[in-house]
Amino acid sequence: MELWDIYQMDRTKTGETMVRGETFQKGAYHLVVHACIFNVNGNLLIQQRQPFKSGWPNMWDVTAGGSAITGETSQEAMERELFEEIGLNINLQNVRPHLTINYETGFDDIYLIERETDIHCLKLQYEEVQRVKWACIDEIFQMIEQGIFIPYYKSLIQLFFDVRNQYGCFHTK
Repeated sequence: MELWDIYQMDRTKTGETMVRGETFQKGAYHLVVHACIFNVNGNLLIQQRQPFKSGWPNMWDVTAGGSAITGETSQEAMERELFEEIGLNINLQNVRPHLTINYETGFDDIYLIERETDIHCLKLQYEEVQRVKWACIDEIFQMIEQGIFIPYYKSLIQLFFDVRNQYGCFHTK
C-alpha cells in the first residue's frame, strides 16, 4: 500500500495522507516527479514501460517518474524513482526542479539533468521498465504520432528540450 501526502493548492501539506488509487477529495493535491536525462549531444534517455504495467503499458516515456510517497520531498522522490527504475544514484538535495506543472489533482516537478550514461550499465526495474534508449526530439515526436510514446503534448516535449538548450540542466557524473 502506497501512501501519499495530501497538499493544499498552495503546495503546503495538510498533515493528512491518502492511499494510492483512492479518489481525490476536492482541494486535495499530491506530488509527482519526472526526470529528463540528456546526454551532451542533446538526446533524451527514454524508457519503455513493461507490457504488464497498469498505466500506459508498453509505451515509451521520459527517463523516470512517479509519485512522492509520504514524508518525501520532491528531491527525495526523484532520487528514489531514478534509482528504482533505472539504477542511477543522483544527489538532487540542493537542486530545484526546472519546471513544475500544475494539473487537476497535483503538482508535477520536472528535473532536467545532463549526464553521460552507458545505457548498457543501467539496472532496469523489472516491474516497470523493459528497456531504455537515447532519442532526439524528432524521434520522440514521431513516436508520439505513432502512438507508442505517452501522448504528451509535443509542445511540452519541445519545452523540455528548449529549457535544456537555453537555460541548461543540472550536470552530474
